[in-house]
Amino acid sequence: MVSTFVLLLITLGVVGLVKIIFALHRMYFYWRNKGVPYMPNSLSSFTVPWKLMLGYISFADLNQYMYNYFPNAKYYGTNDFPTPAIFLRDPELIKDIMVKDFENFPDHRIVLDENAEPLVGNNLFSMRGDRWREMRTTLSPSFTASKMKFMFDLISKCSHDFVNYLYDHPELCCVIETKEVFRRYTNDVIATAAFGISVNSMKDQDNEFYRRGIEATTFSSGLSMILKVIFLRVSPSWLTRLLGLTFFPLATGKFFKKIVEETIREREKRDIIRPDMIHLLMQARGKDNASPKMTLDDIVSQAFIFFLAGFDTSSTLMCFIAHELAVNREIQDRLRKEILQHLAEGNGEISYEVLSKMSYMDMVVSEALRKYPPVIVLDRRCSKRYELPPAQPGCKSVIIEPDTVLMFPAYALHRDPRYFPNPDKFDPERFSEKNKDNILPYTYIPFGHGPRKCIGNRFALMQTKILIAHLLQKFILKTVEKTVEPVVFCKKEFSLKPDGGFWIGLEKRET
Repeated sequence: MVSTFVLLLITLGVVGLVKIIFALHRMYFYWRNKGVPYMPNSLSSFTVPWKLMLGYISFADLNQYMYNYFPNAKYYGTNDFPTPAIFLRDPELIKDIMVKDFENFPDHRIVLDENAEPLVGNNLFSMRGDRWREMRTTLSPSFTASKMKFMFDLISKCSHDFVNYLYDHPELCCVIETKEVFRRYTNDVIATAAFGISVNSMKDQDNEFYRRGIEATTFSSGLSMILKVIFLRVSPSWLTRLLGLTFFPLATGKFFKKIVEETIREREKRDIIRPDMIHLLMQARGKDNASPKMTLDDIVSQAFIFFLAGFDTSSTLMCFIAHELAVNREIQDRLRKEILQHLAEGNGEISYEVLSKMSYMDMVVSEALRKYPPVIVLDRRCSKRYELPPAQPGCKSVIIEPDTVLMFPAYALHRDPRYFPNPDKFDPERFSEKNKDNILPYTYIPFGHGPRKCIGNRFALMQTKILIAHLLQKFILKTVEKTVEPVVFCKKEFSLKPDGGFWIGLEKRET
């Protein structure tokens, strides 16, 4: 007699197969029926995503392939399984959708439902409509210039402690994998700035905050991970709960919930006021007129996404900057000269105001964000019917329906030689006072644009710049035998990472 479990598996298999067949049918005919250039329309375009899943190409390669697929089109149709999607190439259209007609595109696509994965589905990035507006209003005061100035000393201390530890342990510096160490720094920054917890991850190598960060950010673009995401997206929440399937380890969610609970309890007990994100969320929770009422899970979810973004993407940006400075010594020397000049004027200290005046630092960081954007593809979701102009000569305008996903290829735009000549060259002069106005608007979108622009971009830039300033004050960054230039991107990661890691050497300077 066939067991209930086997019948369930067979049923799920049939349902899954039907959904796949329906999605493939839609993929081939949905956009063709609308008269829009569409992908895939050939065998090669169908096999390229499978090459990504099987680890033959990187996500950046796929993005570049898609960008060049219709080189003369403003946009074309594709599929974001199982949803129709538009791949946008035209900067004017990107401006319209991100800013001018934002009310038609106020939300991100849902990667995971909040019932299937509360840590992902219930945070500011994933929230929609009025819930997003209320949460954005609540969190925005955490990221104003005045709040950044307040938090500067906390972050500067983390940076000093980190660089001094390396300076006092030269045996670590001859050949160093910067990703492994820089995320220890970002771990400490977020622990103190968001959670009010003091952590030193260089001295305490195995602290739980750091371990949970590693767990939360260790996932690949391989076939098993993609299938897991698809299953979580298309399956009803009751089924994923029944199977105990989550995107992040259950222990990770429990840890962050415990940390937030203890922080709130301690602050309420001792009447601690600390103008950080947790405090603002506590205030919002305490408002009687708050609608909907903020829960502990809401606070945990916001704190977690802030940790996740800072832990991984900020540390990766620092790694790419360090790599380019090691490879381009003349750029490193010029940046160090600027840093030392400001240090001399500030009696050996870098203040928030002084950091803001470092023009060449800003140029270097901006160029790193161009060449290595934190997110390869940005997105929006259509909420109201919207008319797009003709995709290319000979086409008609097209109405896109609610729930259509729109993709903005940040990586490919930043590497388009029409907008950034010699795009593979690391050239901070693109962002000089003389040249930056020549950059075509909306071809440079490392943090997005409009009301959905990354809320934490100012924080990310501050913690990056102060770390680079302290690092160049005490070290010369050098290439080593394991440094790979030009960078070859890892084929097993969704984000930009070098194959084999970020390897440089740190040589102590006499200070």
